[in-house]
Amino acid sequence: MSGFLSYLIENGHGLPRNPLKALVAPRPIGWISTRSAAGVLNVAPYSFFNMVCDSPPLIAFSSGGRKDSLCNAQERGEFVWNLVSRPLAEKMNQTSALVGPEVDEFSLAELTPAPGIAIDTPRVAESPAALECRVTQIIRLTGLDGTEADQWLTIGQVLAVHIREDLIKDGLFDTGAAQPVMRAGYAADYAGIDAGAMFKMRRPDPGAA
Repeated sequence: MSGFLSYLIENGHGLPRNPLKALVAPRPIGWISTRSAAGVLNVAPYSFFNMVCDSPPLIAFSSGGRKDSLCNAQERGEFVWNLVSRPLAEKMNQTSALVGPEVDEFSLAELTPAPGIAIDTPRVAESPAALECRVTQIIRLTGLDGTEADQWLTIGQVLAVHIREDLIKDGLFDTGAAQPVMRAGYAADYAGIDAGAMFKMRRPDPGAA
């Protein structure tokens, strides 16, 4: 049996790159669209993202620094999560460019804004699924010693859902057919899901979803 690399965070890992992001992977991509107070559209990917509650339905993304998505969500009180599919991966990557708040990333990546049905922020029309959200909390994260980090967690409640109809099979969303893309390790590492990557395993308790 192989041994383990074990280390205390305070002592460092001694590796060329920090392994934490590669260990906690793959992670869904928070492709977040917002609108600024001035009306400028923004869409940007966040690697720290997930659904955090199902009742009420809450999703969250974490921003390193006060980036445009965070500021817009705070000012407007809303945002949209857009699913990144494999055909959209390159366009998603374009929206990660460091540009000023006056730049419309929809135009930059040649994406189509589609109007919301519950909020004023548009979704990415090319995305196979999207969630319209109203902000419930914005939390500045802290360490054990109480020091505030330059990291901000934005939580939003899902008010409306958009799913491309061809991805609904027998009444269920077909995750494999949607080909979602996820962050999977270091700077250029991504992973994808397709039908061949899916498998079923029922929980032992009766009636579990």
